[in-house]
Amino acid sequence: MHLIEMSPLAWILSTSLLGGLLSVMIAAFFALNAQSKWVPLLVSYAIGALLGAVFLEIMPHAFSMSTHVEALTATMLMGVLLFFTLEKLVLWRHCHGTHCEAHALHDEAHCPDTKTQSQGTKYRAVTQAQPNLTAHSHHQYAHDGGRSGLMIMIGDTFHNFVDGILIAAAFMLDIQVGLVTAIAIIAHEIPQEVGDFLILLHSGYSKKQALLFNLLSSLATMVGGLLAYFALQTLQVWVPYILSIAAASMLYVAVADLIPGLHKRTAIKDTLAQIGLILFGVMTIVITKWLLEG
Repeated sequence: MHLIEMSPLAWILSTSLLGGLLSVMIAAFFALNAQSKWVPLLVSYAIGALLGAVFLEIMPHAFSMSTHVEALTATMLMGVLLFFTLEKLVLWRHCHGTHCEAHALHDEAHCPDTKTQSQGTKYRAVTQAQPNLTAHSHHQYAHDGGRSGLMIMIGDTFHNFVDGILIAAAFMLDIQVGLVTAIAIIAHEIPQEVGDFLILLHSGYSKKQALLFNLLSSLATMVGGLLAYFALQTLQVWVPYILSIAAASMLYVAVADLIPGLHKRTAIKDTLAQIGLILFGVMTIVITKWLLEG
């Protein structure tokens, strides 16, 4: 497949901008049109795309760039620990409409829901609040002046900025690696943005404000990509290590953030659907590689 002749900088800016806009608009469609029930399907697909990008594209290229394999795997390990720490600081946690401790919109102490308690689940699904965001609001959130939504936007903006750095490093190595990385990042951004929309609405923001804030937050991806491009111009030796961090980020999001939510659906049909969509996500990466290499 013949790619459009563009410089790495042009690819970084275009994929960061268009990818951010695309993920926000698709998420807005699901969140604002009561299609949040589809979020688990998007999550399963995102897991496959993330894992496929890590093991089939990013790490193989990182290994091909450096003979210090142990240093790269050590960097990946440190990256996983870094993202665990960031998550503990409520900077990295994503809400995908099934279970989100960091956001804690509903807990057992303030929301005595018998169904929730019987399931042993500490926090209710954010999407359960979607049909009527005001009917089931606790006073602490009804009068928080939008602080919970603001906290989510701060964390999301930081995450988008880091995503931009990872996209830039991938494109500076190879256009194919960059495109696969961008696809995987966009795939996992969509269900995350749906969660962000629901939280902003629940925090008292209007639909227009929620859309605007998510669009502004998505611009951080382009800012991160732009800064990383110029910083890495003279630091090419860092590229494979940044790719290792990119792999750590995607692996952590897939395994620690997304997969646990799938275990809450134990029916055979749900399990088969999850496996099928994960494989579909992996195949998206495989097909993309095949088209770009062809």
